[in-house]
Amino acid sequence: MENIALIESFSEFKDDKLIDRVTLMAILEDVFRNALKKKYGSDDNFDIIINPDKGDMEIWRRRVIVADEDLDFENEEITLTEARRIEPDFEIGEEVSEEVKLIDLGRRAILALRQNLISKIHEHDNTNLYKQFKDLIGDIYTAEVHHVRPRAVILVDDEGNEIVLPKEKQIPSDFFRKGDNVRGIIENVELKGNKPQIIMSRTSEKFLEKLFEQEIPEVFDGLIMIKGVVRIPGEKAKVAVDSYDDRIDPVGACVGMKGSRIHGIVRELGNENIDVINYTTNTQLFITRALSPAKVSSIKINEETKRADVYLKLEEVSKAIGRGGHNIKLAGLLTGYELDVIREGNIAEEEDDVELTEFSDEIEAWVIEEFAKIGLDTARSILKQDVNDLVRRTDLEEETILDVIRILKDEFED
Repeated sequence: MENIALIESFSEFKDDKLIDRVTLMAILEDVFRNALKKKYGSDDNFDIIINPDKGDMEIWRRRVIVADEDLDFENEEITLTEARRIEPDFEIGEEVSEEVKLIDLGRRAILALRQNLISKIHEHDNTNLYKQFKDLIGDIYTAEVHHVRPRAVILVDDEGNEIVLPKEKQIPSDFFRKGDNVRGIIENVELKGNKPQIIMSRTSEKFLEKLFEQEIPEVFDGLIMIKGVVRIPGEKAKVAVDSYDDRIDPVGACVGMKGSRIHGIVRELGNENIDVINYTTNTQLFITRALSPAKVSSIKINEETKRADVYLKLEEVSKAIGRGGHNIKLAGLLTGYELDVIREGNIAEEEDDVELTEFSDEIEAWVIEEFAKIGLDTARSILKQDVNDLVRRTDLEEETILDVIRILKDEFED
């Protein structure tokens, strides 16, 4: 094999990896210098001339002419007799340049060169891929489902890069088939050996924030600022927004007419219920807004312990806590305070009230637990609720709820 058109003999690497010709030249020179060091012990007296326009290269070895009996370093010196076979006029002390053919390195060296070249190009590609996706961390990215596995979905983008969407980074209601387009944020890029692993997430608060930027022009333009985002993926989220321009209603702009603007975001997140609230530096007011739709009577804040006692009328308690305790949990995360619900009510009724656990012989434990999840743990607190509201807020059938109400009413009538 001759050196001429050497680049073409390795052209598949350039074509497959879309590596530019200049970079390929640099990698080739590095690979050949390593091969020369291995064969000759040093590459200091070798010149590698690469012509990227023609796609060829030449290797020249420089050696100093010495007397035949003075030859000590074969790589750097050449005898006068051997030099004069090249050019009869050569004299001792002059420098001879000879072209080294690729075949002179030997078949095994050529095979090793090829493997080394493959390795170097892969290393170059992986380094570039790592840098490219490191810069994309926190940005929304779209890729296609290539393979669905029990613990992760493997995605591939338009350039053939593999992206991993782990099970724990998926919304519980997510269901993917091969060929589906999936949106998420690039959450992390990890090096597994020399290969970068790109991690996507759909459960991150950052994903919801970026969706607001994409779907709501005022957020994208900076007219509305997102001050805080908290989520229970697939269930509920709270987003605090603010604007320096008093003419802009940040909540109204984000939600849109009849929810038109936020509908796309809700659908993307598997019908996740999103509460958008106005941010304020007034802590009491912020907690009040965060607990929406419940109406708070009063709040007592302890700044040292970062706790707040929230006083609510009995009929507002279940709204404040929310289904599965999601509302009060997210309100606490958004405001940064541990929220304790204090029920207000008629003193005579409270003294006459009965803990729901007292009915454990008539009401099954799991039913009592369902009511407790929404803050209803006494008989009167349930009797004050609307049946349809209870059906909506719990996982209980209407028939079960009506049966419980009958049992509780019998207690007070007796």
